Amino acid sequence: MSISGTIARELGLKQEICDRVIRLIDEGNTIPFIARYRKEVTGGMSDEVLRVFSDRLTALRNLEERRNTILASIKEQGKLTEDLKKEIEAAMTMTALEDLYRPYKQKRRTRAMIAKEQGLEPLAEYLKRTDAGDPLTEAAKFVDPEKKVPDAETAMQGACDIIAEELSDNAEIRTWIRERTRKEGRLSSEQSRTAKAEKRDAGDAGDAKPPMNKKLAERADVYENYYTYSEPFAGIPGHRVLAINRGEREKILTVHIEAPAEGIKEALVRETLTGNNKTAPWLTRAAEDAYDRLIAPSIENELRTELTEVAEDGAIRVFGSNFEQLLMQAPVQGKVVLGWDPAFRTGCKLAVVDATGRVLDTTVIFPTAPQNKVSEAKKVLRDLCVKHHVDLISLGNGTASRESEKVIAEFLKEEKLPVQYAIVNEAGASVYSASSLATEEFPNFDVGQRSAASIARRLQDPLSELVKIDPKSIGVGQYQHDMNQKKLGEALDGVVEDCVNRVGVDVNTASAPLLSYVAGIGKVLAKNIVAWREENGPFQNRKDLLKVPKLGKKAYEQCAGFLRISDGKEFLDRTAVHPESYAAAKKLLTVLGVTEAELAKGGVRIGKPDLSRLEKETGLGTFTLKDILSELEKPGRDPRSEVPPPVLRSDVLEMSDLKEGMELTGTVRNIVDFGAFVDIGVHQDGLVHLSQLADRYVKHPLEVVHVGDVVRVRVLSVDEKKRRISLSMKGL
Repeated sequence: MSISGTIARELGLKQEICDRVIRLIDEGNTIPFIARYRKEVTGGMSDEVLRVFSDRLTALRNLEERRNTILASIKEQGKLTEDLKKEIEAAMTMTALEDLYRPYKQKRRTRAMIAKEQGLEPLAEYLKRTDAGDPLTEAAKFVDPEKKVPDAETAMQGACDIIAEELSDNAEIRTWIRERTRKEGRLSSEQSRTAKAEKRDAGDAGDAKPPMNKKLAERADVYENYYTYSEPFAGIPGHRVLAINRGEREKILTVHIEAPAEGIKEALVRETLTGNNKTAPWLTRAAEDAYDRLIAPSIENELRTELTEVAEDGAIRVFGSNFEQLLMQAPVQGKVVLGWDPAFRTGCKLAVVDATGRVLDTTVIFPTAPQNKVSEAKKVLRDLCVKHHVDLISLGNGTASRESEKVIAEFLKEEKLPVQYAIVNEAGASVYSASSLATEEFPNFDVGQRSAASIARRLQDPLSELVKIDPKSIGVGQYQHDMNQKKLGEALDGVVEDCVNRVGVDVNTASAPLLSYVAGIGKVLAKNIVAWREENGPFQNRKDLLKVPKLGKKAYEQCAGFLRISDGKEFLDRTAVHPESYAAAKKLLTVLGVTEAELAKGGVRIGKPDLSRLEKETGLGTFTLKDILSELEKPGRDPRSEVPPPVLRSDVLEMSDLKEGMELTGTVRNIVDFGAFVDIGVHQDGLVHLSQLADRYVKHPLEVVHVGDVVRVRVLSVDEKKRRISLSMKGL
């Protein structure tokens, strides 16, 4: 089956559509461009489906490349038969391909190779004969001290080694064992000897002598649930797989797969025996050795890798979904914001930014321990709020955040200013503030001032600010440091790209990092756009983009529809209508009897037009026509406007204030496989377990909630000592 045919079958698409999408990708079109402006070609495929399509296309092409390499290698060895060629061409997974290639692959020096060099291959063939006589008598013929075969027993062992390797290299046998282990095996773990020894040392030493590895001893209890753990291979949740892998990597757990070994060996022996009682014991020995020494360890590694890859893919999907919701949070526009980066010893850094994100003022206050200069801090706060007409305080949720929130709540109550505050996830702010990008943006600020400015801007426009930070530093996933970082990075970059292009970017105000995620641009062109803008002034229309160095026709085609010019000469430049459709869009306006002046007032209500008639009169396809009509109704609409705004507060809750049964409003901060963490304003996110998310069975939290959702929750229990809050959304 062709690659497009395989993708069509797997994704439930028509093959002709797959053929067209592959052509678009091969022509260098970006996923956002294809998803938004080639809907007629794709049948309206979303960017999410297109990314799955693109990943599968890459994987199948890699498979095809490997297939060709294997065919060429076996052919070069003179061992490529027609039957083998057909098997290789029919293999649909990399595992199946490698199984077929195994007998012909260049191996390190094995016991079977040594036995073949000793001339023992004929003896191995003799053992498999049904008419074989006494095997030791036959083996005596192969005794040759010069070849290091001193006796018949050594010869027999070498022959068995050859048979064992033949069994191990048999693709059909390996596939059968792999499938049986996958279906009947269990993943098991126990406390490692090293961890037991370290814990024992820690207990015995008391204060007199620290354990050899203090960190290991401290971490050991985290994995207590996995000290006597065993679960069927087929049903293990991904988060448990990643947790066990981490425990193994930290040398706290010993992990293995419990396979149905006896049943497999019995079947393998039956497969090997030829009915000759004289050779049966030797063939049995070879079969059992093949499984124990060669097949089982290899299959275990393969299945552990498979488990990990499935778990990683699931975790990456959750991380991507969480990150998307974080990026797509509603912006707080038109407000002057005071960013507050909390700290103890070094003081809390403040930065006031105007409605456009420009920094107006910065300072440091010391309301927290050890200085505890609360009165002085409140005076500085009042002066800043009055001087700059501050509307909101954006407080980072890091160290000293709880203590800072108390000061803010008291200040607002005492001063009675029209100011509210919001808790902002500051993950990654310190990474950004120490980066070369932050240094370039704020050359005269220290890292604290930069961090405070970033925290303020995160409230104003989360998307524009978060694109400056490595997505892996933002911490809205699970076990993100325990997975393939390249795969995770590519997936998260795709999420950022999709979000940026879905929202659109004002080319006259956007930063280079934000512009770099626009389809077809990248880092070099983004810097060139900013440089051109600084040298020549604002872009007057989209065509001006072609004047930017190195921005050619292909890049223009990809990016133009996603770049907005809010007050330029061409009205359509402020919409998501692509320049290639301007003529048709203007014809549509004429047909509808709408003027650009009417559009400029905020769009027009089109109602339910006759799409068939409009298609004929404008020459537009159905998908493009609907998109243009939507733009004309709400020109330059920001999809984030439909998302609930952040929860704004004016008072503070303590953990001790929480009572069982209390109902609160909170913001979903993170989602993992087993539930959702919700910020209810007490600086300790509560957990809504999977079983408490809804009045029905929920397979995964993403069915019910997303990061950034504002939800009603009920307090189930509070453990102040362990800093744990259990919440429920049932009945709410």
